[in-house]
Amino acid sequence: MFSHSETTAQARCAASRCAIVETGMDDGLPLNEWVVLGLLAEQPRHGFALARELTAGSDLGRILTVHRPLVYRALDRLVAAGLASASRTEPGDNGPNRTVHAPTRRGTARLGTWLAEPVHHVRDLRLEFLVKVRLLERAGKETGILVAAQRNALAATLDGLVHASDRGDVVELWRSHNAAAAQAFLGALADR
Repeated sequence: MFSHSETTAQARCAASRCAIVETGMDDGLPLNEWVVLGLLAEQPRHGFALARELTAGSDLGRILTVHRPLVYRALDRLVAAGLASASRTEPGDNGPNRTVHAPTRRGTARLGTWLAEPVHHVRDLRLEFLVKVRLLERAGKETGILVAAQRNALAATLDGLVHASDRGDVVELWRSHNAAAAQAFLGALADR
């Protein structure tokens, strides 16, 4: 059950690209928590710095915007799950000390596994897959293995949608064109 503030935050984010995104559920973490863990793996950070990385105009914020309260909530949940820990405190700018967090060994290992897994639904290419690719690129890691695995994982689904027989139905027409665009996108990624 979401609190009133979380429900309000979700409503505000519905038209943009932010919310509590419940993908990646095989590990029980919502997408915003995976993104925070990925940022911590780049370098230890405090919550305010993490939130700045996830604003609408930022590199990752172009894919998924996460507001500051949800970033702090993600940090708390990652610490509670043993995937991140407080590593030090540093003075805040005109405010209280800031707690810097880093991933634990377990968090780093789980993140590596998650980053290597293709998504299971075409709809998850837009957020989860793009986040994975961008986090891998930012870390200077090869994306080709994930892209190949993703193409393989969705090949039959995309082929079936592209060649759907009932193009008179507006929903099937949308799904067919969306699948064709996804195939083209994955092909262009593979060719980079």
